[in-house]
Amino acid sequence: MRLKWKNGCAGTGRNPSDLCPWHMDETYVKVNGRWAYLYRAVDSRGRTVDFYLSSRRNSKAAYRFLGKILNNVKKWQIPRFINTDKAPAYGRALALLKREGRCPSDVEHRQIKYRNNVIECDHGKLKRIINATLGFKSMKTAYATIKGIEVMRALRKRPGLSILLW
Repeated sequence: MRLKWKNGCAGTGRNPSDLCPWHMDETYVKVNGRWAYLYRAVDSRGRTVDFYLSSRRNSKAAYRFLGKILNNVKKWQIPRFINTDKAPAYGRALALLKREGRCPSDVEHRQIKYRNNVIECDHGKLKRIINATLGFKSMKTAYATIKGIEVMRALRKRPGLSILLW
């Protein structure tokens, strides 16, 4: 990837993050017998950017999730493209963040279903681990457990890389 950036972007003023869009999606997990929504973002190499656990699936939850990510990353780490599924909540949340100035205006939101195959595949691997726990008793324990799982998976995927979850 470094060579690709060096050959393709050096001297053009483009960022290395332009080559690595974020893929965002949500999945369901059981918390205390009820469904909760696990919002996740990964880059195109499958590394987890961040996650957010919510009891609701609406534009307010998507706004909090995107806001959390944008607060935790540096300006140069924000990609030019954010790929999501066709859920309208992401579009509304991204538009609101752009209006507030928390998200750069040149970030493009792409709602193309097949572009999210990276995260859909990653959901399956994560849910296989989560389903073995037989659910969670509270949102607090669910969040702590999922954070631990994500950190362990990040270390397993690419040892020595800085993890964006902290």
